[in-house]
Amino acid sequence: MIQKFEFHPTEIAGLIRVTPFNAEDIRGCFTKDYSKEVFESNGIRHNLAEVFYTTSHKGVIRALHFQREKQQPKLVRCICGHVWDVVVDLRKDSATFKQWQAFDLIGEQHNEILVPAGCAHGYLVLEESIVSYKCGEKFYGEYDDGILWDDPDIGVVWPLGLVGGREGVILAEKDKKLQSFGEFMERYGGF
Repeated sequence: MIQKFEFHPTEIAGLIRVTPFNAEDIRGCFTKDYSKEVFESNGIRHNLAEVFYTTSHKGVIRALHFQREKQQPKLVRCICGHVWDVVVDLRKDSATFKQWQAFDLIGEQHNEILVPAGCAHGYLVLEESIVSYKCGEKFYGEYDDGILWDDPDIGVVWPLGLVGGREGVILAEKDKKLQSFGEFMERYGGF
């Protein structure tokens, strides 16, 4: 069975659900999740600056991250496992400013999303997972920032019941100390 690239715009401008090329046969499968030529022929410019991977345990929340400067558009795919992925539009001139969208990214489905610059990104790990990021800008630690995952002004409705409730959440120390949406607006006023 062969699945060709498909691109599906979402309610948030520039946020695109991507079905990558995937060919399955008796050996298993071959997946191509990025092709500059194919993306550009579909009107999508995404030049790779760096690629990295995270490995996470069930219950981990990595959220809601962005770079204050030199923002990173990123193509995100769960290679193995299952994550509930969230994107929040922080572009002050966007019609969907402050809105969020969520996606189930599942390794066996090979699905991915293209997150535009100016958006915060994060996910809840629903089973042991490896996630790939193909970034259009390199990572700069001095610009690394984010908003608290459970900020009531944004109001993401995380499926915490799937990880044993709030008690099942695993957060890095840096994610516990992120700013609120109100603090983000006071400091930066959006992107």
